[in-house]
Amino acid sequence: MIVEKFKDTISRYGLISKGDKLVVGVSGGPDSVALLYLLNAVKDDMSLRLYIAHLDHMLRPGSRKDADFVKSLGARLKMPVTAGKANVRRLVKKGSLEEAGRNARLAFFFKVAKNIGAKKICLGHNLDDQAETVLMRLIRGAGLYGLAGILPKRNICGFTVIRPLLGIRRREIEGYLKKNKAGFRIDETNKEDIYLRNKLRNRLLPLLEKEYNANIKEVLSNTALSSGSDYDYLASAAAKLLKRLGAGKVSLPAFLKLHPAMQNLILRQAIARLSGDMRRLTFKHVEEINDLALNRPSGSVVDLPKGISVIKRKKYLLFCRRR
Repeated sequence: MIVEKFKDTISRYGLISKGDKLVVGVSGGPDSVALLYLLNAVKDDMSLRLYIAHLDHMLRPGSRKDADFVKSLGARLKMPVTAGKANVRRLVKKGSLEEAGRNARLAFFFKVAKNIGAKKICLGHNLDDQAETVLMRLIRGAGLYGLAGILPKRNICGFTVIRPLLGIRRREIEGYLKKNKAGFRIDETNKEDIYLRNKLRNRLLPLLEKEYNANIKEVLSNTALSSGSDYDYLASAAAKLLKRLGAGKVSLPAFLKLHPAMQNLILRQAIARLSGDMRRLTFKHVEEINDLALNRPSGSVVDLPKGISVIKRKKYLLFCRRR
């Protein structure tokens, strides 16, 4: 059953093509180990070349054993392993430890992919992760982009990040590993309510399942799929408009004629082209830029995170980096 769901997700979103060379992010936890076993199961039929990448975040005393486990797993499955280290605590400047870890992990995976000539990175996020992400963003506040949650397929820095386990529940993954007698590592910090995600996973979601909707995780996951599809279409239309309006200098008269939903998407995309992403861009930031365009005099400035500024000129909005 789980193998069929895995294949269905790959087919539905066009995640993997025959002959692909894949970098597989393996932490040693149940999700990434199951991902590796499932890829290994379809490897011959799809002529896949699989390369394991493992990054030690150096956040736990036992993290070195995780790396040893992954190397042993790679040897058993006859797959090459590239292991690295990153002192994530030292990398945190602004933002969270979780964000710093994610950025370090992706940078490492991209480096491995570049070294071996791969274009795709395969990660083990599952349906439960998707539900947690959507709920977390709802609590913090999110628009259509935030509700899209974790995308099955996403282009980042010239690489394609894919997630073939998004249609599979965590309990199904654990059952699959047990059935195949596959070992894995446990991160004990996942049981501690030290991050918002952990609190949602350990406390709020079980309460919602018990008291409100037994299928809450599927509902949240379906919300992400629906929002993701809508966002993808609108974002594609906004990208075409932005190209016509001018990415760095957006024509103000043409911008003001657009529907507010399209205005917001164009603003976000213009900023993302400079900053690389929209992670720290809030609803309040977008509202302030809209007020700049509509009400403030020429020469007014809105300063944004990551050193980005938006300056109003007589006939256009200028998006630039602060000096």
